[in-house]
Amino acid sequence: MKLWRWILALVIVAAVAAFGWHWVAEDPGYVLVRFRGVTAQTSLLAAVVLLLLAWALLIVLWRALRWPFGAFSRRHRRVSQQRLGEGLVALMEGRHGDAERDLHRASRLKTLRGPALLAAAEAASRRGEHGRALEALDEAAQVAPRAARVLRARVLRRDGKPAEALALLAPEADSGNLSPGGWREYALAALASGDTRRARAALEPLQKSGVMGARAYTALETQILVASIQAAGDGAVLNTLWPQLPKAQRRAPAVIDAYARKAASYGLVLPAMDEVESALRREWSSPLVETYGALTGGDPEARLRRAEGWLEAHPNDPGLLLALGRICVRMSLWGKARTYLERSLALAPSANAWEALGDAYAGPGDAALAQRCYRNAMALARGDSTEPLPIAPIVGGRLDTRPVAIEERDEHGVPRLRP
Repeated sequence: MKLWRWILALVIVAAVAAFGWHWVAEDPGYVLVRFRGVTAQTSLLAAVVLLLLAWALLIVLWRALRWPFGAFSRRHRRVSQQRLGEGLVALMEGRHGDAERDLHRASRLKTLRGPALLAAAEAASRRGEHGRALEALDEAAQVAPRAARVLRARVLRRDGKPAEALALLAPEADSGNLSPGGWREYALAALASGDTRRARAALEPLQKSGVMGARAYTALETQILVASIQAAGDGAVLNTLWPQLPKAQRRAPAVIDAYARKAASYGLVLPAMDEVESALRREWSSPLVETYGALTGGDPEARLRRAEGWLEAHPNDPGLLLALGRICVRMSLWGKARTYLERSLALAPSANAWEALGDAYAGPGDAALAQRCYRNAMALARGDSTEPLPIAPIVGGRLDTRPVAIEERDEHGVPRLRP
């Protein structure tokens, strides 16, 4: 298709040239030049061609004369570009001293000054030389002010001055003119300085900017929301904050966990349980059901029946077994509590399960086994090995550590035989 367009263009040019030549041939014009007794005469077309040739000759001569003088600037440009590349590679490899040196040298070229100084400031900041980084950013601000401002906020935050970083970005954030990277730094600085209101305000523009991937944004959003909930000073503040959050934010398991624990600490046990139960109906979460068992108050018998109803669908969930064990401990059902907790430990040993098992032994007065369970809880929290429990006297043998098997059925409902 492109070949036909070229052919058509050539035909049109040839036609225009032919008509133009006949038009000029009818009256070629006359040009007379007289200067100091010298007379030159020619046609208009020839005079135009001579002028164009003379102009081209002057350009060639000018470039030939300039070439020796431009050799140094061309070498300077080539060397600066090479140093910029080497500096960026050194920055990625972690050779921050070499990167800073090469990037400062590359910044001598005017066209590379902005990016080279910004990268040099980042290299200095990674080395812990925050003063040198700020000096480089002072120079970079003359070329790339917005990028330098965002990077300055990052350096200040790394230097343990999140309040200064937040104050630096606040004017642009209030006017909505922050760059995508600026919104990220603004959210992190607000979170680090404890200003959860500003951190939450940065979530919507940060999500729209697309500067962070879905997973990274979700992690930051969860961190900000959990911090906001934990910063609530009393139950009234918490009750005001929770409905203001968008529904999607109130469905994150970690956020619900933080709300439930905070609400329970203020005596709002029923709202906490309602949120946890609603979340578990929507989507099962082992950490969230463990939180359900950690909440105190309410009707323990009703909670036990509800949790045992979940056990049919999730028999091998250590979080659910831990929750059941804790509820049974509060109801003084010591044998039942030990059964649930021992199975939870068999599936996934945890410090919380060992502590709850210690409570289950301490309740009926078995201080020796309770102390061993508490020691195991502390040892597991430190990362040390635990001591196995002796033969359980109430069972007459060693503890059954085999996990509960979920019955598998085929598409016709017939149980499958295990090999």
